[in-house]
Amino acid sequence: MPLRRALPAAALLLATALPAAALDLQALTPEEREAFRAEVRAYLLDNPEVLSEAIAVLDSRQEEQQAEADAALVRDNLQAIAQDGRSWTGGNPDGDVTVVEFMDYRCGYCRRAFEEVEELVATDGNIRFVLKEFPILGPQSELASRFAIAVRQVHGDQAYKDAHDALMLLESDVDEGSLARLAEGLALDPAPLLAAMDSPEVTAVIAANHDLARALGITGTPTFVMGDRMLRGYVPLPAMEAIVAEERAG
Repeated sequence: MPLRRALPAAALLLATALPAAALDLQALTPEEREAFRAEVRAYLLDNPEVLSEAIAVLDSRQEEQQAEADAALVRDNLQAIAQDGRSWTGGNPDGDVTVVEFMDYRCGYCRRAFEEVEELVATDGNIRFVLKEFPILGPQSELASRFAIAVRQVHGDQAYKDAHDALMLLESDVDEGSLARLAEGLALDPAPLLAAMDSPEVTAVIAANHDLARALGITGTPTFVMGDRMLRGYVPLPAMEAIVAEERAG
């Protein structure tokens, strides 16, 4: 058991198991304090499973605190998260649950979640789905996001979704050549798209998403926002379905 987890767990154990007065070690004589420490050590050596129980309680409390902090962040930034006017929105525009995904085209877990999120939105029928371009994994991620945003700004939402899906499935490196071929495969003229990728308008979308991510404490992809919950990392389809159901149940 790592020492960094055992120590706070032991402190939690003492805090929950002993009367408040007994925790005032400063009131004890040096001899009493040493005897107390020896008694605690002996108890933990005889009952090591207690530390595991304490760690479970500690983890649960920390998860609850993180969830409460995340919910506050979501409430404070709800407009920018769900209604920024810059991000592609699909699914049911009048859906009763909004799912937002911060994603990166070069992120393996984003690719793993891609088809499951598609299935969630398609089979549910009442989810409003928002995509946040959040390139954080290097130059190829940046190029891919710039291309996708340029497609939306030049050709609209449906073309963006087609480009997004193609980029999520792209097996080659992302460079000017592969993006030109991808555009041609979507029956789009590559030249104006490649020219638009470095425009101030495209840059502004990426900058705004990075600013929002910093405000929310998001450092990795995928990150989902469902209702007032922030889900940091890959979430399997059954878990997403359960969370959506819980959001509807209130």
